Amino acid sequence: MLEEITSLHDLEVYTNYGAFIGRVTDLVLDIAKKHVDGLYIAETNEALVENAHSVNIPYRWVQSVGDIIILKHFPDRISLTESERKKLEAMREFQAMEFE
Repeated sequence: MLEEITSLHDLEVYTNYGAFIGRVTDLVLDIAKKHVDGLYIAETNEALVENAHSVNIPYRWVQSVGDIIILKHFPDRISLTESERKKLEAMREFQAMEFE
């Protein structure tokens, strides 16, 4: 599967059963091997990812690329661990703080 990197940005990503995951907001590159390692999605479908948390999808999960991206694999639901929930909550509290 040969694609230009710029053509992947902002494409919609779907599971192999048609569920919308989100749009590609960035790419994870393996510079040493000179290939795309993952698709970063900042705003995900909350039905598939707890709290609509951002995810990095391994590029090896990509089945096809065209007007959209279809994955050959994606978990039924991604849930955060307790430590991830605490980190996320701490980040949100920090971002909400006002500094003088």
